[in-house]
Amino acid sequence: MLLNLLHWFKPAPHIARLPPAEVARLYPPYRWRIFEAAFLAYATFYLVRNNFSPVSKEIGAALGYDKSMIGDILAGTAIAYGLGKFVMGYFADRSDARKYVAVGMLLTAALNFGFGASSTYGMHLALWALNGFVQGMGYGPCTRGLSHWYSARERGTVFGVWNISHNIGGGIAGYLAAKCAGLWGWQSAFYVPGGIAVLGAIYLFWRMRDTPQSVGLPAVEEFKNDWPADAQEAHERELTARELLMKYIFPNKTLWILALANVFVYIARYAMVDWGPTYLKEVKGASLAEGGFSTTVIEFAGAAGMLSMGWLSDKLGGRRARVSVLAMIPLTFAFAAIAYVPAKLLWVDMALFAVIGFLVYVPVMFSGVMSLDLTSKKAVGTAAGFVGFFGYVGRVIQGKGIGWVAQHYGWNAALWSVVVCTALGIVLLAFLWNVRPRG
Repeated sequence: MLLNLLHWFKPAPHIARLPPAEVARLYPPYRWRIFEAAFLAYATFYLVRNNFSPVSKEIGAALGYDKSMIGDILAGTAIAYGLGKFVMGYFADRSDARKYVAVGMLLTAALNFGFGASSTYGMHLALWALNGFVQGMGYGPCTRGLSHWYSARERGTVFGVWNISHNIGGGIAGYLAAKCAGLWGWQSAFYVPGGIAVLGAIYLFWRMRDTPQSVGLPAVEEFKNDWPADAQEAHERELTARELLMKYIFPNKTLWILALANVFVYIARYAMVDWGPTYLKEVKGASLAEGGFSTTVIEFAGAAGMLSMGWLSDKLGGRRARVSVLAMIPLTFAFAAIAYVPAKLLWVDMALFAVIGFLVYVPVMFSGVMSLDLTSKKAVGTAAGFVGFFGYVGRVIQGKGIGWVAQHYGWNAALWSVVVCTALGIVLLAFLWNVRPRG
């Protein structure tokens, strides 16, 4: 049974090459089709992942969970997602992107339904951690699809546009969850996104495709005449498990530096996404809807940042780390400034949240793109999962640490701890200042 399942997930086989006229006609619409499917997929995955934090205070009030318990759920989910991103990213490199992403979305929808139907802490902790692990099935197939359909010189711009999918999904998730909870109770914040994810899985199975060769088209490097430094023949060969890990991942010193930097990047990323709504409600007197809207502000501002900075990195020859450092320097000042905004000036807080969103998603986006730059399109899921795992170690530290610091020393101390972590991220990324794509 298991062997049959693994065989079903195998990468789609190559078929006979279409005539040149058909290749020229079909390649552009197929590229759009894959981009559109990857965009909608990742946006939808965020609907069923970012829907806990905006209603965590309401869940806590209804079920008697304190900040430490909420922090444990956030931390458990983060470490599970980090592991899932690495493990499931490895399997994504060895699977048909179309089947893999659709099944992953069905599983995360089912776990959302289960979370909404449960009312005990142990069950919520287990279900949301399992949801985090299953969510690891989202990033890998999307990046596998994009890296097979778009070439190295397009990478910064294409991944910059694609990455706004999680800002849109995450932004909608915050508002949607808060709105549903306000109208129908906290359980609906999981039922409604879960229903959307079921529809999304059906759409993706119909729309997504694996490699260009699986539909009779040439490799994108041939189509765009944009070959990497690797031999052309080897570039299209699927890698063995040993090659994935022992050639492209573990011996790669630059990838390790990027992974360590990602710990601090993710602390900065999730500080206000996870705790911003609670902070605004407790310290600044924001309503449930206003707290949820803060997530939307961060995510949509992040979309603008990634669009502009992804294009800029391509113009700078693919120097993603350089752009990341330049974004994170003012980010430290934005985090520090939040602590000094008077309680009645909520619009100033929202403006600072927008600045944070615009800047913080630049290094987040480039952590994934640089993973591909430093490895191979046949190892992108594993490499991104490896770097992402370290990122979610950072989220665990953030999820538990900020709640603990805020509980014992106040929110100002929590904000300053984020400032310090952001500065450490800058130092590590500075070591990658001149890194460019291998191609």
